[in-house]
Amino acid sequence: MSRLIPKWNLITELNPKSPISEGYRMLRTNIEFSTINQKLQIIMVTSSKPSEGKSTTCANMAVAFAQANKKVLLIDADLRKPSQHHIFGKSNRSGLTTALLNQLKLEDIIQFTNTDNLSIIQAGPTPPNPSELLSSEQMAELLKTARERYDVVIIDTPPIMSVTDAQIVATQSDGVVLVIDSGKVKKDVALKAKASLEHVKANLIGVVLNKINRNHSDIYSYYYGEKTEA
Repeated sequence: MSRLIPKWNLITELNPKSPISEGYRMLRTNIEFSTINQKLQIIMVTSSKPSEGKSTTCANMAVAFAQANKKVLLIDADLRKPSQHHIFGKSNRSGLTTALLNQLKLEDIIQFTNTDNLSIIQAGPTPPNPSELLSSEQMAELLKTARERYDVVIIDTPPIMSVTDAQIVATQSDGVVLVIDSGKVKKDVALKAKASLEHVKANLIGVVLNKINRNHSDIYSYYYGEKTEA
């Protein structure tokens, strides 16, 4: 089977020394140190609305953890509008939905990536009942097996304000990262997204302000400039 061509650039894989990649490493470090006493193994990523960059954040977070020698599994649980197969250039012919519907084993649906230590489960064909699948015993069992085999499991879910899927997955996760488009999302919408997570007692461990003014990255350019000249 020929390899598909990724439609989006994965910056942490293509240019790990870029300021943006450094930003994802900072996010990884902040997550690791966000709780001292609680192990954060399953991390869910969502946004308030579509097109805020949650799937891109998910993919780059997964690469950043894998580059730190963590054994990482990325699961695309946005069953209504999956993106990870586009980002990694993989087939979406089978994935999470086929595993849950047909009771397949984890190893039957996992795909490997170009990044060492990083495996991925694509969303699979769109089902008629995404919420029911994500709240099923099969999903709980799949996550239990993933906990036993991987250091970190990162789950890409639909926007929290759109459907109930993200709330369902949040209850099965150790922590939640909320991605906010800093230029488009108003404060009241962000607060509603936060309230939706609190309603199901999700553990919100951080917020990623996406698409900020690039001038804020000056400090990283300076740092790398100093390092290059040394």
